[in-house]
Amino acid sequence: MKRMKRFNFTLFSTLFMAVTLAMPVHQASAEEVVNVYSARKAQLIKPLLDEFSKESGITVNLITSKADALLKRLESEGRRSPADILITTDAGRLHRAKESGVLKAEIDRELLEKVPANLRDKDNYWLGLTTRARVVVYAKDRVDPKDLSTYEALADSKWKNKICIRSSNNIYNQSLVASMISHQGEEKTAQWAEGLVKNLARKPKGGDRDQVKAVAAGQCDLAVVNTYYLGQMLNGKDQAQRQAADKVAVFWPNQQDRGTHINVSGIAITKSSKNTANANKLIKFLLSEKSQQWYAETNNEYPVLDGVQVSDTLKSWGTFHSDSLNLSKLGELNPAAVKIMDRAGWR
Repeated sequence: MKRMKRFNFTLFSTLFMAVTLAMPVHQASAEEVVNVYSARKAQLIKPLLDEFSKESGITVNLITSKADALLKRLESEGRRSPADILITTDAGRLHRAKESGVLKAEIDRELLEKVPANLRDKDNYWLGLTTRARVVVYAKDRVDPKDLSTYEALADSKWKNKICIRSSNNIYNQSLVASMISHQGEEKTAQWAEGLVKNLARKPKGGDRDQVKAVAAGQCDLAVVNTYYLGQMLNGKDQAQRQAADKVAVFWPNQQDRGTHINVSGIAITKSSKNTANANKLIKFLLSEKSQQWYAETNNEYPVLDGVQVSDTLKSWGTFHSDSLNLSKLGELNPAAVKIMDRAGWR
């Protein structure tokens, strides 16, 4: 009798395990999460992610790091990567991620169509969330803005020893040079780069904020920077940075021809994503008018959507004509841009 009971229990256990293994795995936990790798600092993205989780019930797991480090991580993790979303700055970096094979073109069509064609990848691997312009800032007390005109004019000898700019290994400068190659070819861009280097007031060093500080301190009269850095300096808690930013003004180059060079902070779905539907939900949220306005007011970046109000700081700089070049070209022409900068002695 005891043997029969033991046999029945063993048979029941075997059948139960077989039925359980044959049943589909419940995916609720996977569907309620989205994993984000972000090259943007937490304070520049987490408030929006928290709001998304509150509204959608989807948990966002956020990892922040330097842009190049995140790309290397995605490459090393391969298919095992938990990442669903990559958020990074500059179309050049987004292009690198695309070329390295860590992205997939599965952003919903309706979301792609919300963003102007020049602000998204031509093969639909990524799209821009916000834009920023790379402008010339000048010392209010030493420069007449009537003397400024184009990026090309920065190579004029009248600006000798008067320009500050970041190093050639900075992606923002590489993309600026790539845009010039696209518009005027490699030969003219090479000549321009050589002229610019001759006009530098000091060896390139520091970030965009440091270029603004250098102008304020009288080390140079002009600098090339991204608008949102200046906006953050003007509205930040650091009194020294506010004072430095107050001493410069914004000039929009190339308003009479192609327009001022712009770039994006952008987003893409990773090739390893297991939560693609949730990734698209997050992208949709970040493209909402509410999110776009938060970026404009908090980060002093320009929305990719028309009709969204910008911050008072951005309003104070006035409107400008922007370059309509498809930003995919910035990544495609990056190798040529780097070669030109190296040959010009741009360190």
